Parts: sequence; structure tokens; C-alpha cells
Amino acid sequence: MLLNYITWDVDPVLVQLGPLTIRWYGLLWALGIWATLLITQRIFKNEKLPESWLDKLFIYTVIGAIVGARLGHCLFYEWQLLPEPVTFLGITFKYGNHYLSNPWELLYVWQGGLASHGGAIGILIAMILYNKNVSKKGINWIFDRLLIGVTICGAFIRLGNLMNSEIYGNATSLPWGFIFIRAGETQPMHPTQIYEILYCIVTFVVLWWLYWKKEAYKRNGFLFGVFLIGIFGSRFVFEFIKLNQEVFESNMLLNMGQILSLPFILWGIGLIIRSMRIPKSI
Repeated sequence: MLLNYITWDVDPVLVQLGPLTIRWYGLLWALGIWATLLITQRIFKNEKLPESWLDKLFIYTVIGAIVGARLGHCLFYEWQLLPEPVTFLGITFKYGNHYLSNPWELLYVWQGGLASHGGAIGILIAMILYNKNVSKKGINWIFDRLLIGVTICGAFIRLGNLMNSEIYGNATSLPWGFIFIRAGETQPMHPTQIYEILYCIVTFVVLWWLYWKKEAYKRNGFLFGVFLIGIFGSRFVFEFIKLNQEVFESNMLLNMGQILSLPFILWGIGLIIRSMRIPKSI
């Protein structure tokens, strides 16, 4: 007899060595970054690009992703209903953000809290700086090559969310529903972390095929556009079955994840249309 749900009670801590704690989430972040480096390294070798460019790209990307993801979580999701509304310059605020009054706590990364949209914005800013200081080939050129590996990094990060029993979906009667014991759940929920792992892998396969079989990197911005639609379009759809991360999202038509995804989706559509109207580069 098959079970109609899966009981999930995995310890998010992989190893505890005295004061040193190694968590699955941190390890999977590191593995994702390493996988991105290997994939991008192969692409750079294929195009005979300078090795020094790759080294600098790795540094810019890691710093941009981690700083952006942290700031994104704190500024996008940490809004709480105030005990009493506050009026400032004639405007009444019902919600407040703890980090605006305690900015030093942005550095408390060990307390958790990283947002993928913040990471995307952080990488964008980092690549603007990388383009200015290193490659000088344009933002679209960089992303056409970098984001193929980033899709795999995204899959690793969502696996980390699964190990943390966080960012899951609504209740479900489907046989693959997960009861997240450590999150206090008593009924099966959609394991949306797994859904997101799958769409990251599918997007990677599509991008990899387009790069190697169709030489799509010769259409500036095309692969970047496919990435944006594949990742953020899927994210937008799956948000409908995910639990809201914060209370303030409860009365919103679209939650924060969907609102933040829309500009990226539109950007992706625009990039594909534009890239198809210009000749392939040699």
C-alpha cells in the first residue's frame, strides 16, 4: 500500500563540531556556486576568453548574489504590522521594517534570511560593475554566458530550502505531499522547493541546448531572455500554491514574489524580441 504523503523531518544541521555548525543550506549554496563556476569555465574555454575574466566574474558574482539576497530578504519581506500606525509628513504607515531602525543587523547572516529576487538584483548590479571594469562587452553578453550555470545554483539553493523545511506550498491531497514536521505542520503540503528545483533543471537543459546546438549566444541577449522567462515565469506560476512568507502578503492580489517576478518576465520577453531582430554576431 502506497503512502499518500511523505513525512519530512530532516535535521537542517549537517555537522556540529563544538561551536562550528555546518548546515545543509550553507553547503548547498557553496556547491551551487562551485557548479556555476565549472559550467561557466567550460563556456569561457569554448569561446577562448581570458582566464582572468572568469576569476573576476566569480568574485563579482558571489559578492553580488550573497549581499543582494540578504538585503532583498530584509527589505522586501521583513515588514511587520505596527502596534499603532505611525504618521510621518502626513503619511500614515501601518507596517514597519525592523532593519530600517537597526541597519547593523543586516550583517547578522547567521540568523537566516536570503531572497532570490534580491540575489538577482545584486548580481545585476555586480555585472554592471564587472562590465565597466573588466569585459566591456555589455550586460547582455555577460548574462548570456553566466546564467546557464546560475540555473543549477538555483536548484541547489532550493534543495537547501527543502532541507530547512521552509518556503513550501499550501495543503495538498496529492501523494507527494510533504508533512514538514520541523515547521510544525500536521498535514501534507506542496513541496514547492522540489517543483522549483525541477524548473531550474529544465531551464538549464534548454539553455545548454540552445548554447551548444543552436549557438544562441551569437544573438546578444537571447539566452538571458530565455533564462528570465524560464525562471521567473515559473516562479510566478508556482507562487499561487505557495504559502505567503510574511503576514502582510495575505490581503495582496499578487504576493511579493510575484510582484518582483513581473519586471523580470517582461524584461525577458523584450530581450528575446530584440535579439531576434538583429543579425547573429560571428
